[in-house]
Amino acid sequence: MDNKNEKKEYERWLTNATADADVVAELKMLDDTKIEDAFYRDLAFGTGGLRGVIGAGTNRMNIYTVAKASQGLADYLKKNFVEPSVAIGYDSRIKSDVFAKVAAGVFAANGVKVNIWHVLMPVPTVSFATRYLHTSAGVMVTASHNPSKYNGYKVYGTDGCQITTEVAAEILAEIEKLDIFADVKTSNFEAGVANGSIQYIPDEVYIAFVEQVKRQSVLFGEEVNKDVAIVYSPLNGTGLKPVTRTLREMDYTNITVVKEQEQPDGNFPTCPYPNPEIKEAMALGMEYAKKCDADLLLATDPDCDRVGIAVKNKSGEYELLTGNQTGMLLLDYICSQRVKHGKMPDDPVMVKTIVTMDMGEQIASHYGLRTINVLTGFKFIGEQIGKLEKQGKADSYVFGFEESYGYLTGSYVRDKDGVDGAYMICEMFSYYATKGISLLDKLDELYKTYGYCLNTLHSYEFDGSAGFAKMQNIMQAFRGEIKEFGGKKVVKLLDYAPGLDGLPKSNVLKFLLEDNCSIVVRPSGTEPKLKTYISVSAENKEVAEKEEVEIRKSAEECLK
Repeated sequence: MDNKNEKKEYERWLTNATADADVVAELKMLDDTKIEDAFYRDLAFGTGGLRGVIGAGTNRMNIYTVAKASQGLADYLKKNFVEPSVAIGYDSRIKSDVFAKVAAGVFAANGVKVNIWHVLMPVPTVSFATRYLHTSAGVMVTASHNPSKYNGYKVYGTDGCQITTEVAAEILAEIEKLDIFADVKTSNFEAGVANGSIQYIPDEVYIAFVEQVKRQSVLFGEEVNKDVAIVYSPLNGTGLKPVTRTLREMDYTNITVVKEQEQPDGNFPTCPYPNPEIKEAMALGMEYAKKCDADLLLATDPDCDRVGIAVKNKSGEYELLTGNQTGMLLLDYICSQRVKHGKMPDDPVMVKTIVTMDMGEQIASHYGLRTINVLTGFKFIGEQIGKLEKQGKADSYVFGFEESYGYLTGSYVRDKDGVDGAYMICEMFSYYATKGISLLDKLDELYKTYGYCLNTLHSYEFDGSAGFAKMQNIMQAFRGEIKEFGGKKVVKLLDYAPGLDGLPKSNVLKFLLEDNCSIVVRPSGTEPKLKTYISVSAENKEVAEKEEVEIRKSAEECLK
């Protein structure tokens, strides 16, 4: 939109957007600069669905943008399914329940049968319900680990996997045909529940989900000490009930929950950035762990699809593990147990993203697993499980993980699962603790076996329309003739934009550097950020950290 059109659309919203008092109030407060940012584009819809700041305007998450997306999805479902249906879930974020009910009302008005969780639930339960109830699609209202001002709308296919690029494009085409006020059919949520067009998902589905998580154990009858002291934080999200229930039913009873972060609260008062990847979000949990002298700290993000952990080191301090480190430990534990008990499937497979630590591939290879590398995003891991299932090999899938703290040990869902991740981490921890081995000891052992590897992630913010344009220009600059990063020569450039190695087209660059190092550059699909992932192989931690700094400085020169 140009300025004239933005102003015109703003005036239209002033007239028509009257159903939400918050939107009405905000529209009246907008100045010209804020009008431009709120209306310069429609909130982008892609494979991750919608994600944006809650507020008034076409570039914001509100009941109108949610309703328009739901109408587009309903039109797509009606074209592709004889009796279309949907499963809906929502997390603890501001307005998540409101947006879920608005979406349900739109689907019901369009003759799409609605199944909705009656309370807030983690992301994986929507993937599970979609599969269990055989619905045509799933919708989860969440912005994952973003700050509290954000919300989002994820869409799942009938296979329980986040939608593919092709399906996202088809749904987007339907959305783009619509006028946000004139073309959206709506209906009252409570009336839908009363007449049966909207139904609550029965408890049997939740029970079945928990049972599937419990079945992921690889102890195969071995006895371990389950009285380890665990501190758990749901970071004011959806993990509290499913995580504590699963652990208690599997006899982990020594659990202390971080009181300030126990109950759902979309304002995230003690962790403004509720992401277990960052130290600040884990700080309160670490204080609790010290007070309780806990063996293990676990935290799940608000929609409970990621897990972060901290463990006690030899000097009694708590050390945070990265997603890569936890993923490698889980991979090694699961594989070693399967091999030990003769439970490894035929043609076993591990799936990881291209930005996830390459050491994962070495561990997999050691145990005879085939590694499939996919683009960033767990949906691509889910897609690979689906392909194995179609070949009659769903059991071949052993483990999938990504560096951003996402793990999945079974094929019962097609997205990362923080409930499963939390449970399997506790089992792994207990197994080693019973033998007097800490996770840090085990990690050192892996480094001794496969060589030291350091992986880091750096994010750079580019807000607004100017920031969006700058990110595009930076990506083009990276595609220039770059010969080295931090003194390490570029051996090969992998550009995924035209499609590579059978993967979908994606605006991602991976520079393979000498000495088995690499750097990946990509714009975030969900935030106004450019991300760089640096991987350094070296003889020890000190050398790796020094080399990483040089590579990062070199990459940052291209961001100016």
